[in-house]
Amino acid sequence: MVQWGHRTWRWKMMWLSSMLFSCYIYTTRGQMRYSIPEEMKKGSLIGNVAQDLGLDLKRLRTGRARIVTGESTQHAELKTDKGILVVSERIDREQLCGDVTPCSFSFEIILENPMELHPVTIEILDENDHAPSFQNKELQFEISESAALGSRFLLESADDPDVGLNSLQSYILSPNNHFVIKQHSNPDGSKYAEMVLQKALDREERPYVSLKLIAVDGGNPQRSGSVNIDVTVLDANDNAPVFDQTIYRASVMENVPKGTYITTVNATDADAGLNGRITYNFYKQKGAAAQLFNIDSDTGIVSVVGEIDHEKDTKFELTVEARDQGGLTDSSKIALEVVDVNDNAPVINSMSFSSTVSENAPSDTTIAILNIKDSDNDDNGKVNCFIDGSGDFIIKSTLRNYYSLVTNAILDREKLSEYNITVIATDSGKPPLTSRKTFYLKVTDVNDNAPVFQESVYNSYLIENNLPGASILTIRARDSDENQNARISYILEESDLGGSPVGTYVSVNAESGVVHAVRSFDYEQIKNIKITIKAQDGGSPPLCSNVTVNIFIQDQNDNAPQVLYPVQSGASVVAEIVPRSADVGYLVTKVVAVDVDSGQNAWLSYKLQKAPDRALFEVGLQNGEIRTVRQVTDKDAVKQRLTVVVEDNGQPSRSATVNVNVAVADSFPEVISEFTDFTHDKDYNDNLTFYLVLALAAVSFLLITCLVVIISVKIYRWRQSRLYYKSNLPVIPYYPPRYADTIGSGALQHAYNYEVYRTTDSRRSDSKFVRPASQNVLMLDPNSTLTVQREHGEKNIMDELDSPVEVRYHHYYFFCCCRCCCVLS
Repeated sequence: MVQWGHRTWRWKMMWLSSMLFSCYIYTTRGQMRYSIPEEMKKGSLIGNVAQDLGLDLKRLRTGRARIVTGESTQHAELKTDKGILVVSERIDREQLCGDVTPCSFSFEIILENPMELHPVTIEILDENDHAPSFQNKELQFEISESAALGSRFLLESADDPDVGLNSLQSYILSPNNHFVIKQHSNPDGSKYAEMVLQKALDREERPYVSLKLIAVDGGNPQRSGSVNIDVTVLDANDNAPVFDQTIYRASVMENVPKGTYITTVNATDADAGLNGRITYNFYKQKGAAAQLFNIDSDTGIVSVVGEIDHEKDTKFELTVEARDQGGLTDSSKIALEVVDVNDNAPVINSMSFSSTVSENAPSDTTIAILNIKDSDNDDNGKVNCFIDGSGDFIIKSTLRNYYSLVTNAILDREKLSEYNITVIATDSGKPPLTSRKTFYLKVTDVNDNAPVFQESVYNSYLIENNLPGASILTIRARDSDENQNARISYILEESDLGGSPVGTYVSVNAESGVVHAVRSFDYEQIKNIKITIKAQDGGSPPLCSNVTVNIFIQDQNDNAPQVLYPVQSGASVVAEIVPRSADVGYLVTKVVAVDVDSGQNAWLSYKLQKAPDRALFEVGLQNGEIRTVRQVTDKDAVKQRLTVVVEDNGQPSRSATVNVNVAVADSFPEVISEFTDFTHDKDYNDNLTFYLVLALAAVSFLLITCLVVIISVKIYRWRQSRLYYKSNLPVIPYYPPRYADTIGSGALQHAYNYEVYRTTDSRRSDSKFVRPASQNVLMLDPNSTLTVQREHGEKNIMDELDSPVEVRYHHYYFFCCCRCCCVLS
């Protein structure tokens, strides 16, 4: 009792110590270890992880600290906001570890960015919450009266799930005269007791002996359990069975079929007859072993009757009892080792996985963190991990049983936007077992591709005189990106065209890329337009590319030919003089015309529309030269009016007409008399005509009195002064080139040259005419002086006179000329 009290005091001290220091930590090889008593309430503090690891709370939150474990049940919970570990559910040490001591469970705390892994082991301290108990309510023994002193009788062991001091410590046998108790310890530390006969039995004196066996643990408070022992005294059986081996050692492979032989135990009894007949049985087989093994009671053959799993139990220790018919027994042990078989494939658990990754993510970017375990042992549990197929990803082993799935190259979404990554884990068993797990990864887009035009340069053709807003062409660009990064807008680059912004000529639709004409184009003003169009995507920042667009304006036949020579003027009549002695092919003149169109629209052809005598003149179809086709005769009229039609080659064609006046004569008076009708086509209503006609009538009927002469001269001078200030003389802007007469007769040999000197305050004009001596052109103007060009020069009839006689002479001469002018008008 004194010894028992000492033990009670010691357990009390240990219990107080465990309560005062319920949680403590120590680090061994970088591992945190906590100890807590079992049966703590949910939410009870285990330890301050943040303080023990030297981390701040911000690091726990940003690193997404969490507990990772391969077990299905998690007994601890991490409070990242406080940095502590708490109990997440009630922990029963006996349920968690059974009789294994020390009892603990482990897990890892993982942090990301960068990845850290901190192993944590939590030891569960036992509490004396179980009393020792016996499997049977009573124990019955049949002992022969002849049993020798010192005979031992194995007693049933009590069960106490607690461990350490809280487990079963001793047995107490109730006081009696025949038996004492002797305690023993198994190799695993468990205790069992034998009842030793110290005084011989006498069946005739006392056939039954009742005892009480008490099992006591070392907890505080102390707990105990008891069982009754009934001893029946039998007749004499002098020899007990004896096993031939104290311990039988055997092995069995896991997953063997039922009925598989393990070993055979053997015991002998020196007695004969029924006293020497031995039966075998497992003594107090508890736990899973009772359901897995069987022993033949007669032969002692041990065989398998259940499913053996190495991952649950790696070895068994079986107690075999040999009993004879007289109740004498002996016991032996069977140490059974379970041999591992490669029957478990590796298990792939995803601790962290990101289903998307940006295409510009650097190489070695972590995609997933994997925990791969194989519950087999040795080579059967060694795992090799790799990726099937894709070379863009690799597996790296970071910590024990932990792997990182990382990128092996820069990804390109435009080449491959989705990945099915298959991770394969294979153990080293024979044959090896393999597990697969597929991860679907999507590559997100980055704006890393500029728009690309389908053509390097766009050329388009537009017919002039188009309608404003007409579609010219459509440009297209392609962007390999997606969504907003691939949305293309078309922008017309600013530039000047002919001093005006290019936007006043063309525009481009920002969405469709259709180029429109802003205005109607005229080929004669603008023949091509060169613009630059930018394609810009919707990324941030946006990417763009440019393309050159050439728009060529095509000509339409929208301009009629324009006659440059001869000039058609209402102020004068120009006539070409052909001498009657002209040879065949005589070059009369040349019609010069241009067409501002281009191409075949500007190809001109010449033909005579009408002529008094078609047999006298012809016009060159291509060059517009008017030549004689025969010799001039006396029957040919002096006055010839040719109408030349100039026609282009467009579709439809356009044309222009020009009248060419030709005088067939050798003398000037003949030309004057015949060409009076040419001026009738002019509409001149000037008062000069009336006065000239009146003067002519006065001269005809009153014989030209001096008074009329004086008035006429003054009127003429007054008119002449007005002409000097406001001249209506025709201007010929184009002079045909020199043409040589192909037959040698000569005509139109040189160009006209004029030098005119005039002042605003002078009533006279000084004119100098320089021309070849053989030129024969007559110019008639009803409102000005008449100039006749001769072979050796000319003189203006209005030249200043030096004497009164010369004035009168010239007045008379001027009067005659005026009469001629009136007739012509």
